[in-house]
Amino acid sequence: MFLHSIRRRLQLLGEKLPWYQRNISKYNTRDDRCDQTNLLMQLCADRYYISPEAFQTRNCTYGPLGTELKKNIIEQWTSAIRARAYVFGITTSVQSRMCEESVRLVNVSALQEILNQDSLTKEEACQNIQTLMKDCVSVRTSLLQGALQQYIQALVLVNRTLPFGLAEIGLCHHSDSHLRHASCCSFEVTEASLVWFCSPRTSSQWMDYWAHQRLQWWRKFALGPSDFSLCNVVDEELKEGTSHGVKVLYKFPWGSETLETLWSLGDTLLLKTHQGSCTKLQCRDGRKYVVPHVISVSANVDRGILAYLCNSFQLLRKTDSKQKLHQRMVLKLHPTLTPVKVALDIGRGSGSELRQVCEGLFQEFLEAGISTWPGYLDTSLSLENLHTRYDEMGVLFTVMVSESTLKSGLLLVRNRDTTIRETMHISEIKCFLLKYISASENF
Repeated sequence: MFLHSIRRRLQLLGEKLPWYQRNISKYNTRDDRCDQTNLLMQLCADRYYISPEAFQTRNCTYGPLGTELKKNIIEQWTSAIRARAYVFGITTSVQSRMCEESVRLVNVSALQEILNQDSLTKEEACQNIQTLMKDCVSVRTSLLQGALQQYIQALVLVNRTLPFGLAEIGLCHHSDSHLRHASCCSFEVTEASLVWFCSPRTSSQWMDYWAHQRLQWWRKFALGPSDFSLCNVVDEELKEGTSHGVKVLYKFPWGSETLETLWSLGDTLLLKTHQGSCTKLQCRDGRKYVVPHVISVSANVDRGILAYLCNSFQLLRKTDSKQKLHQRMVLKLHPTLTPVKVALDIGRGSGSELRQVCEGLFQEFLEAGISTWPGYLDTSLSLENLHTRYDEMGVLFTVMVSESTLKSGLLLVRNRDTTIRETMHISEIKCFLLKYISASENF
């Protein structure tokens, strides 16, 4: 009976519903929100943002565009966090033997071999499993512990002056609370963490400051900022030694989910991490020396990517002169985040000469840091199909090089958000793109 229950749990791990189906099933299948969610999922797979397997589990697998989007979000997160003085980047090990909440990676083949030995008694099976567990590698569930362990070394950099912070982005393992029959199930996420050390006198003010800053940051890149909100963590969810918690939420079509969590931890965890080193932990607070309070800010980057994809997705419908309904899907990602800023294509004319112009522009854009899609390498699609592809990819501008470019230097430039096409001289296009992207970053 004991071995049968473990075997059954292993089976259930493979039978779990895709997480998005668990959440959106409460909607009627005719509901527009459900339809749009399914369309977005298909678009993300077709345009290589997220592979189809990513919708089956919480383990996100990214395609080329998704990888670039993730890189852009991480860069903006890092830039915003490191904008304050005395915030330092660190890198800690994925393996963890000190953290109480760490996850152990089990060799499934070895475990299955133990379970298949029917001759074993319950006690013998337990002993063999415990031996197996001791040899398993433990991996972290958050980046907090690593920052706390590096606290004393960081004091040298700041000359024991408060406040200061340690920032890190790395992989962690989170548990899936939706799987009640498999509470041990975990999935890999990319976490962005800031651990802020401050005076006990000002910890509540810093908590409010960071909560406001983080909400403003998420809203800055959103097409619909109102879908992002703050809420206080209820007392029942507060961790041991935590006095206050705040969540940054996003309103997905299937319900609100947490993107980022802020905890006011006091000094409990810091003292626990460095037991017997109270004097070494103290920093200057005016004329006094105190053990600082800790504020933990942790963001789930993968869920944040999904939030921005949902937030930027638009399904536009219009009726033509023949009363035929047309549907246009667009990813209106923020100019700073969108993976591809411009696509280069060629119109009718001398193919070899037009391609040379495109290759020159391509190199010029790349050298200027403008991510560019070489559409001129594939001339099989019609202009309408090209625009459909680029809208779904989230491409900001489509630049068309044609015969008139060779004669007068004029390009045809299409804007993703307005669909307006305008002519622009080839000597002006790079400066125009750089100014457009720079203006959107400072908006």
